[in-house]
Amino acid sequence: MIDDLDRPLGQDQRPPPQPGRGRRWLAPAALALVVAGGGAYFVVGKARGPGADPEAVATIRPAPPPAPPKPNAAAADEVATASQVEVESGVRVFRGSGGVPGPVIIPVTDAGGASPLPPAPDRRLVEKSRFGPLPRRVKDGATPAQVYARPLSLQSPIRPGTPRVAILVGGMGLDVAATDSAVHSLPADVSLAFAPYGAELERQTAAARDAGHEILLQAPMDPFNSSDSPGPHVLRVSDGTKALDDLHWQMGRFVGYVGLVNFLGGRFTADQAATQLLMRELADRGLDYVDDGSSPQSLAGAVATASGVGFAKADLRIDASRNPESIDAALFRLETLARQNGVAVGFAAGLPEASERIARFVAELKHRGVALIPVSAAVRLQALAAADKR
Repeated sequence: MIDDLDRPLGQDQRPPPQPGRGRRWLAPAALALVVAGGGAYFVVGKARGPGADPEAVATIRPAPPPAPPKPNAAAADEVATASQVEVESGVRVFRGSGGVPGPVIIPVTDAGGASPLPPAPDRRLVEKSRFGPLPRRVKDGATPAQVYARPLSLQSPIRPGTPRVAILVGGMGLDVAATDSAVHSLPADVSLAFAPYGAELERQTAAARDAGHEILLQAPMDPFNSSDSPGPHVLRVSDGTKALDDLHWQMGRFVGYVGLVNFLGGRFTADQAATQLLMRELADRGLDYVDDGSSPQSLAGAVATASGVGFAKADLRIDASRNPESIDAALFRLETLARQNGVAVGFAAGLPEASERIARFVAELKHRGVALIPVSAAVRLQALAAADKR
């Protein structure tokens, strides 16, 4: 005998019911759950009498479509300029009458742990020299400062008006163990500066970029006190144009950096001719410059701007004291400056004590409504602010 539940639809040719032989596996009243179109309906079946077949009636309606997402009114009220969009997305827009540049490859990484930064070196950006591979600007407009920078699109969107903090930690490469610790313990949006004297620079700079940190070259320069000279190939005022050989030696020590930051250099950056020589070279090669803020006599900012070099200056030194309370106070001051000015840059010398305090500080920033950005983004934002003042 064919069961009603197995009979194809439309074939209602049931044998007549036999008295006294009702289906015993159906209770007088049956309760069923029907799911259709995302909706659920209860159906009651009730036997009509002795020996009668059960009867069930169900109304099946499609579930209502999901409600469209509500627009973010707060976000709609805030309009960012095209330049701000470029800075915050990490996508560079080429403008002008120079024609369309060559093909541009934008690397897209998955969540599998691969580095979010493009591989270094990019062969387009390499000039071979007797000092090693030197960075260069290419004809299509691409520069090391653009290509090697950490894009802001890697973090959560930053709403216009959000205070921003950039932190640059120097002294990397000089102590192998301390550098490895900083590379893996500091958040990726903290930028790292490597001195050219490290014993394992190639490995450690690659590891830093693999961890998502953008990197800079911390260039030793002529200090006021000659006894403070850090080592060989220091950029000296007295060397004139021959200082370029020492600069190229420093530049050839590793690859993938977005720019330079001074290591000492009070005398060098206070000299107009020496600073102009440096900035012309950086402009030609498409590199940024960051002043660590240690010398009040530095001419780097004015000369960099006049030379077309991306520039940022550190607002304060984070680890001027090794005391944890002093480091925390400096970080709090940095946050305050960001709230006052929109963006603030802090510099640290790379002491292990400071790295630990910086990691804790950064972990709490987002909850206080402050964004951490790489120092290259601070360079672009400071350039926008300077342009608005002109």
